[in-house]
Amino acid sequence: MRLLKFSLRTRIFLSMILLVLLASILIGGITIYQYKEEAKEYHRDRLERKEEAIREHIKFVIESTTYEVKEENVILILKERGKIHEIAQVHNMPINVYSLDGELILKSNQSFFRDTTDFQLDTEITDKLSSSSKKRVVRHTVKNEKRFQSSYTYISDNKFKPLAILNLPYLEDDYFITRDLENFLIRLLEVYLFMLMIAIGLAYFLSKYITRSLKTISDKINQTRLDKRNKKIEIENVSEEIFTLVNAYNSMIDELEESAVKLATSEREQAWREMAKQVAHEIKNPLTPMRLSVQNFQRKFDPYDPEMPQKVEEFSQTLINQIDTMSSIASAFSNFAKMPAQQNETLNVPKIVKLALDIFNEDYIIFSAEKEEILAKFDRTQLIRVVTNLVKNAIQATEAVGNPAILVAVTEEADFACLTVSDNGLGISEENKEKIFEPKFTTKSSGMGLGLAMVKNLVESCGGSISFSSKLNKGTIFKVCLPK
Repeated sequence: MRLLKFSLRTRIFLSMILLVLLASILIGGITIYQYKEEAKEYHRDRLERKEEAIREHIKFVIESTTYEVKEENVILILKERGKIHEIAQVHNMPINVYSLDGELILKSNQSFFRDTTDFQLDTEITDKLSSSSKKRVVRHTVKNEKRFQSSYTYISDNKFKPLAILNLPYLEDDYFITRDLENFLIRLLEVYLFMLMIAIGLAYFLSKYITRSLKTISDKINQTRLDKRNKKIEIENVSEEIFTLVNAYNSMIDELEESAVKLATSEREQAWREMAKQVAHEIKNPLTPMRLSVQNFQRKFDPYDPEMPQKVEEFSQTLINQIDTMSSIASAFSNFAKMPAQQNETLNVPKIVKLALDIFNEDYIIFSAEKEEILAKFDRTQLIRVVTNLVKNAIQATEAVGNPAILVAVTEEADFACLTVSDNGLGISEENKEKIFEPKFTTKSSGMGLGLAMVKNLVESCGGSISFSSKLNKGTIFKVCLPK
């Protein structure tokens, strides 16, 4: 609901105004209903009083007449010297007299009779009249938007023998009652308009007072930060609920301060651990090829080989490159900086990749290049690290394969120099594909799981990209694209 999006202050304000409006509408409705009920009761009682008075008057006329009191003489008795008209004028009521069979025999007002009476009563009325214990029937009718009550009762002699049927048509004139109701409603509206103005002002200041403490608490909560010192709330003269809320907030601030100290300490320790892991991994990367190079040189050393000076030169150059890498890592760590900043230079990718592969002794590693010279902008040392990491992963993936095969290829695609490392190893499962570049994720029993994460960071930092495709138990292909 739209109301739920309003502030508490607005909802309190609107609720108080709505309460006053509903009260005024309810009182107005009850007043109108009460007036209508009183009007009905007034007309009912007035008709009964009129009827009783007219019956007593007719009874007096019957007792003082000289005619024999019987049904056939009723018309003569009431017509004598205009008694029927006299009674109607005295009581200000039109009078109709019917025979016991329901036939109209006498009326006091010709014009009124035409609009309100019939020449013959319905048998329903005569039947009800004869069967009713009160010997009285009242019928309600509406003619020309005017409401009428017609009472039917017997004219009896002194022995209570029915002589005729007396009908009194009564017009429910609500003019005075309606006028009083309208005047009352006008006064009620004036009072409630005045009360509404007072309620608006009262609701405004009351809602502002009620929500002032909540606004202070809300502002403090919005300003609460884990990385800074937060102030406690100090509010006086507040309700018990607000006091409880303030105490809960202040307790939370104390706990937050303790948690912030613990978190800062934990973050510093975690940062040192991550730094140590990264540095150890980066130092381990060049150590492994250095060890392999030394073992390879030791195994193939032949003092009588005419190409030995060239091999010694290549071996020395490889060691120097790896030592330079370790030196740059050590320098970065000592300066509390990140890994060696990338030195973009124009490299002949096939030549550098072939040089990086020379440290591996596995004869199933095959290298191919689309061209002898494919230039790209990248850091020489980091490109060697990328190749070393990818090839080492491929070797480990093919350890359990009977006929291992690793293909390292350099190709040219549009504005990129692409390095592809393919193997026929175990492959990568579907559940691990999304985690393959996450730091510290590894499926091996040893290692930190930082190699592929580092390769991804190195490649993407220079505007390149790395992707892979793999099928379980069939092999994996990693593809690195570097901008020319």
